[in-house]
Amino acid sequence: MLNLERLRTLDALARHGSVSGAADGLHVTTSAVSQQLAKLEREVGQPLLARNGRGVRLTDAGRLLADHAARIISQVELAQADVEAQRGCAVGELRIGAFPTAMRGLLPQALAALRAGHPELRVRVREQEPEESMAAVVRGDLDLALAIDWHNKRMPVPAELTRTHLLDDTVDIAVPAGHRLADRAGGDAKSGISLAECGDDDWISWNEGQFCHEWLVFTLRGTGIEPRIAHIAEEHHTQLAFVEAGLGVCVAPKLGRGPVPPGVRLLPVCDSVRRHVYAVWRADADRRPSIRAAVDALRQAAAGLR
Repeated sequence: MLNLERLRTLDALARHGSVSGAADGLHVTTSAVSQQLAKLEREVGQPLLARNGRGVRLTDAGRLLADHAARIISQVELAQADVEAQRGCAVGELRIGAFPTAMRGLLPQALAALRAGHPELRVRVREQEPEESMAAVVRGDLDLALAIDWHNKRMPVPAELTRTHLLDDTVDIAVPAGHRLADRAGGDAKSGISLAECGDDDWISWNEGQFCHEWLVFTLRGTGIEPRIAHIAEEHHTQLAFVEAGLGVCVAPKLGRGPVPPGVRLLPVCDSVRRHVYAVWRADADRRPSIRAAVDALRQAAAGLR
């Protein structure tokens, strides 16, 4: 009889490509991964891994069993969803990944409602960028993820996932108080600025490779601006601190924004730049009451922000 947890370990190795990657995905040590795989090899009676430089690769038997493992795990998830649906209440554990501004501006309200309405449901939350959290949902490392894309640049959603729209998050441009456009703060989108008006400014952006950084470069180039990315900062509050110091301008989403430094002015954008915020989960988990309860709580929290 093949052990399910050892099949999960093999599946993680196949998806991540390394023992260390599998360990990170499963939240265990590399030693634990190696031990599980060694036991699985003894169970099947043939080698599943072969040395490949400093790492390992799957043998033909390993690839064959990994393909079966992925299907077995999917069937187990379907069975779990059916059993939860039969019971009709949200129980057990639910793992959620969310990008930073959603962690601050959306999840606290939703999690409080879940705790009050479903006390037997244990929720674990992990802060991750949308690309990472969606991939984790596909792998089965997370049950639900909060993700974003932009009005003019959509993020592809894998076919295995279902998604629902939660809210549109409009953004402003943050400039120093002494900026040449600062007197236009406090208006609305009709009287706002265009991105082209910041063509000569230095920009403070997210990490290179992140979807929001790629969106910023793509959007500015679309207006004929070759952006000067002067500084990279992960957190919006750090970006705003750089703006207050006169080191550049940045995009300032409203979701999870919090207090704005006194030396920063927020300018609305006349073409209504906005992010789409949505929840994603595996289609084969669609019937789980815990998923439905979490999505309902997120929708209610998002409605309170509009």
